[in-house]
Amino acid sequence: MVKQPLTIALVAGEASGDQLGFKLMQALRALHPDCRFIGVGGERMQEEGLNSLFPISDIAVMGILPVLARLPLVLRRIRETADFIIKSKPDALVIIDSPDFTHRVAKRVRKARPEIPIINDVSPTVWAWRPARAAKMRAYVDHVLALLPFEPEAHQRLGGPPCTYIGHPLIERLAELRPNAPEAQRRAATPPIVLVLPGSRRGEIARLMGPFGEAVALLSKQSAEPIDFVLPAVSHLESTIREAIHDWPVKPRLVLGEADKYASFRTARCALAASGTVTLELALAGVPQVVGYRVSVLEAQLRYLIQVSTIVLPNLILGHNAVPEFLQDDCNGPRLARALLPLLTDTPQREAQLAATRALDQRMAVAVPPSTGAARIIDALMTR
Repeated sequence: MVKQPLTIALVAGEASGDQLGFKLMQALRALHPDCRFIGVGGERMQEEGLNSLFPISDIAVMGILPVLARLPLVLRRIRETADFIIKSKPDALVIIDSPDFTHRVAKRVRKARPEIPIINDVSPTVWAWRPARAAKMRAYVDHVLALLPFEPEAHQRLGGPPCTYIGHPLIERLAELRPNAPEAQRRAATPPIVLVLPGSRRGEIARLMGPFGEAVALLSKQSAEPIDFVLPAVSHLESTIREAIHDWPVKPRLVLGEADKYASFRTARCALAASGTVTLELALAGVPQVVGYRVSVLEAQLRYLIQVSTIVLPNLILGHNAVPEFLQDDCNGPRLARALLPLLTDTPQREAQLAATRALDQRMAVAVPPSTGAARIIDALMTR
């Protein structure tokens, strides 16, 4: 009997999952050149050969109110995705991040097809939010692929599924983040380059541009030398950001696109950043930083349910608050500027952060690229 090629279902719910998904597809194809992929993904996954059931823009919504507005469509897409996978009977289902969508798909598939291995690529933040989810996941997830090194211990402690740290995808991009010799010289030269990173979502920008602009103006006055402020922006928000900085007393240079963003990281002396993945990018690039963040009034009421003492990824990984963070009312111009000023020169504060970035390297190291490690675990579960 001729052996049929493997069929692997992938479900990603937003752009970050699409980035993980296409690399995983490449790694799986290296193990099984004739395997085929079905499910839901974005542009990069489609370029790798996935015929997505629908555009991921249908389900890539953030925030409480936007989710409620699109809830009927999201619920329909959950049913359609699960029904398609159940009918297709793949050799494995890999759900990638976006747990509010992907986990509901996984539950339906497990109920109808309990023989299909289900792998969760990117652990939900059970260590910070709704920890009871970990134990509940055992009913429909066979293995969790963790991007953060402390997550396997968290799942074990909380009674979650088996969990393996495979490494964060940024580990595969260190060459883009770290300076060569001329860039390292520019990082130390005058005028110092200070990055301003107010986030990549409209809500973040609306809430942070005010205090960030005030901090830039104050830091410019307090510094003993001129500062070259640089604001890396995503292209679709360029006009929004230009309008927001129109009234800033000190205006940063805008750079657009990921390549220019990483080029600015390689020469920056320090950074003022919104909370998010960018804080880990900066830490891996060796850029000391100060983090400021504000959420909506509704979201702020949920802060009492958060189980961790920091929202900054490098701090979570290191287990202590190496990066100063200022949240809600504390996220204001004077406090941000006061924390940034010592990062401009060789001070104990700057050296402490640089030492923390070196410790972060050791904590996050893996033997093989994350996508390769993920593919090997998925392969073992399929062929078990």
